[in-house]
Amino acid sequence: MPLPRTRGTALRQRLAELRGPEVPAKALDARALAALAANPGCKRRAILDGAGVNKTALASALGSPSAFGQSQFALTRGNAFEAKVKADGGAELLRLVHERLDRRAEPPTEAHVPDLAAIGPEGRTARTALALREASGTQGWTLLDHPMLALDVAGSPAFLEPDAVVVHPDGSWTVVEIKSFPMLDGSADPSKVGAAARQAAVYVLALEEVAARVEPAPRVRHRVLLVCPKDFSNLPTASAVDIRKQRAVTARQLTRLTRVEDIADALPEGTCFAPDLPSGELTAAVESVPATYAPECLSACELAFHCRDRSRADGAVTSLGRSVRAELGGLTTVEEVLAAARGEAGDPDDPAVAALRRAAELRAEALGVTACR
Repeated sequence: MPLPRTRGTALRQRLAELRGPEVPAKALDARALAALAANPGCKRRAILDGAGVNKTALASALGSPSAFGQSQFALTRGNAFEAKVKADGGAELLRLVHERLDRRAEPPTEAHVPDLAAIGPEGRTARTALALREASGTQGWTLLDHPMLALDVAGSPAFLEPDAVVVHPDGSWTVVEIKSFPMLDGSADPSKVGAAARQAAVYVLALEEVAARVEPAPRVRHRVLLVCPKDFSNLPTASAVDIRKQRAVTARQLTRLTRVEDIADALPEGTCFAPDLPSGELTAAVESVPATYAPECLSACELAFHCRDRSRADGAVTSLGRSVRAELGGLTTVEEVLAAARGEAGDPDDPAVAALRRAAELRAEALGVTACR
């Protein structure tokens, strides 16, 4: 008699059906997870990322290809710079960690670099956890090169791979992010630093889950090391980045995500997001999941162009930005907003309606025309 499937096995089977039986799963990385946490109300992104759907291929199949993502040149340059930073057993990287984060510790004349190879992401995650536990009791420096961490996201595990994690002599853990954008005169592009900080915050949350299973629990540092090329050279330099704010925001947003299994259970039977499906069938499948579009999605989601077109077609005020949407209260479409401004609809005691009508009067006065009543 066959054993009954566990709920986790049933969910994985359901997500595989949504992705398509012959379509390999796309891993959910920290960059995508940070973007997902920034828009927790978007069920469409939650189910697509949870099912491992390749959103780049999906966007192309829908006729709205996105240029989102790094170029091959940028990836090659980034890989070459990372290899330079980690050369000689990570000597330069550890020197930067000591200099920027832990000057009271003994200088890292040598460090242990454990082998983290294992079969599959689950095996690598277990091997990483073991290496972290062992390193925390050595009172020396340890460098974990591309460790694998797991983080529960809306009821589905996400496997994350930071550039490096350093274990200090006092047993504390630090996340290291290596980026190829330059630091000019000691500072980098604030928007890129912010994106790196949000990405590092995801890794810190995952590390904290590992630390919670160790006795005594090691300290996961909330100052991460950002390593970048110095000025216009290929020489590495670094800066300590406090990610406490990003960590708190990301943790709060992740708890607001609707569980993937709840979204999957609400979908029509037979729903599938395989990119090779007929265009009409694929569009219907995507539209069966509610989306929460905002202009910020253009820099974070491969489906942004498709969702923007749909949002504009529906006249949704979210296409104007979250701040505008927040100011309009219960008015959810552009047509409702215009009708309220013209005095054709809306409660006059509603502050948003009153403000719109006052704005319409001021506009009419400036243009020398009579405002509609």
